[in-house]
Amino acid sequence: MTNYIADSAVFIMGNCDIDSSLLITVPSVEDELKSRDAALRFDLAKEGGLRVEWPEPEMVKAVREKAEHTRDSEELSKTDLEVLAKALEHKEKAVLLTDDYAVQNVAVQLGIEVKPIAQKKIRDLIIWQKQCIGCKQTFDRGDVCPVCGSPLKKKRKTKL
Repeated sequence: MTNYIADSAVFIMGNCDIDSSLLITVPSVEDELKSRDAALRFDLAKEGGLRVEWPEPEMVKAVREKAEHTRDSEELSKTDLEVLAKALEHKEKAVLLTDDYAVQNVAVQLGIEVKPIAQKKIRDLIIWQKQCIGCKQTFDRGDVCPVCGSPLKKKRKTKL
C-alpha cells in the first residue's frame, strides 16, 4: 500500500483527493497553515486518519546533507527538511506530495517519488551556485560577494 507524505500545499490548496488514512505529515506542517480553510482541512484529515509523525533525526541529517550538495538548503524551511526526512524514511512505499520546486529537486535526487499538487513537476535536476552581479565571479553560497561586495544572485550551475 502506498502512503503519501503531505507537504503544507496539500492543506493550503485543498485539491488533493487522496484518502486521509494514506497521508502522513510532520507536526511543523500545521504551524505553516495560516488560513482558516487550510487549518480546517488539516483537522478533517486528522479525523480521517492522517498520521502526524516526527521525522527520524538521521533522516533530517541526510536530507540536510543532500540539500547542501544541491545548494537548495537556503531555500528550504525547517518544515521542508522535516517533510523530506519523513519521505526519505518511507521512501520505498511513499510518494511525496509537494509543489515546492526546491523540495522536489532534493527529493528526486534522494530517490523519492514526487507528485505535485497544483504546479507542474520539475523537469530538470539542478545544482545551484551564486554569481556576483558586479564582478561575475561564482561562489557556492552567500549573499554578498567577498571580492567586490556586490549582491550574489542564484544561478544554475549544473543541470543533471
